[in-house]
Amino acid sequence: MEDYDGPDEVVRRRRPDIPVTCFRPAALESAAKWFLNNFPGKVLYAVKANPAKYVLSGLYAAGIRHYDAASIPEIQLVHELCPGAHIAFMHPVKSRPSIEQAYFDHAVRDFSFDSVEELDKIIACTGKSKDLGLYLRLAVPNTSSELPLSGKFGCLPEKAPEILKMARKASKKLGICFHVGSQTMDPQAYVTALNLVAGILRSIPRTRIDVIDIGGGFPSIYPDMAPPALADYKTAIESGFDLLPHPDRYEFWCEPGRALVAESASVVVQVELRKDDVLYINDGTYGSLFDAGHLGFRYPVRLIRPTPGGTSAPHKAFKFYGPTCDSIDYMPGPFFLPEDVREGDYIEIGQLGAYGNTMRTDFNGFSAHEVVSVKAPPLVTLYDDTQETTDSKELCVA
Repeated sequence: MEDYDGPDEVVRRRRPDIPVTCFRPAALESAAKWFLNNFPGKVLYAVKANPAKYVLSGLYAAGIRHYDAASIPEIQLVHELCPGAHIAFMHPVKSRPSIEQAYFDHAVRDFSFDSVEELDKIIACTGKSKDLGLYLRLAVPNTSSELPLSGKFGCLPEKAPEILKMARKASKKLGICFHVGSQTMDPQAYVTALNLVAGILRSIPRTRIDVIDIGGGFPSIYPDMAPPALADYKTAIESGFDLLPHPDRYEFWCEPGRALVAESASVVVQVELRKDDVLYINDGTYGSLFDAGHLGFRYPVRLIRPTPGGTSAPHKAFKFYGPTCDSIDYMPGPFFLPEDVREGDYIEIGQLGAYGNTMRTDFNGFSAHEVVSVKAPPLVTLYDDTQETTDSKELCVA
């Protein structure tokens, strides 16, 4: 991976005709250090957010030693790149062969489930082993998240006590886990969920629970989604822990994904055509910009001219089309850029370290891209004392 001072240098030295991911090792390290220094328990990276080898290696180098995997390929990647790492198989519904492979071939001992049927499957596929860590996924409110996840997985709280009693008989370590939803904008969501957990624990005082896993949901920052400071999440979560009966009895886990890696990468794209307020660019929803199209995310953007010299033009709202022939390869934005943007200009799109290249496909033959390393800071960040909340209109500088 080549090193550059920043995306501007990449553009002016290379004039790239394919999308370029600008990886920021320092931003990745900052995010990892924040969680390691502020969360009172194990920090499990949710590999699905970005399984790139340079990301996994960077997190490991920054001190992350625990990983939340959802598939055998993710487990294999972590084993390859992160020696001695602890891997938890936290997908609540798994195939029988994947359970067997995880347990017997990869020494995975921790498994989540959200039903009696899945519990029975795990027990059977591991040969009724006595060294299992079993974690019941609880359904909790996702009302504060931009991407609710409660519809697909989760055991209803009223069913949890009996299932936990059953799992206790088959486990060496027993836990309760939950997910408040991706990009959760209200820290109190964790308090609400932990209050539900507290009620369950009080209803089964004789059933030992070893682990409380608060999952993911930690947010990143976008032009129209500026969350509270991460310190507010820390305060809320600690107050939620205090609601639990005998909170000193439990080991606490969390599973950040987006918040750990979003700031660690941006993508530089080229404008191939302009039609009024629509820009045709060489990356799109089948590439690294899935969330910009299908979920309507507005990413921070800035203009980079291929030759030195900026623009003093006022900003206006633009929409993007990607390079494929599919009309749903469309990103409505609005993305604010100087009104004189033209064919041949480049645009840096930030906050794409999470669910960016991870979502890239080969559709229509537009899969070509490259990755470089840059020293420049991210366009916006949550990991400093000032907590940048700049609107994208102010980010679009030449």
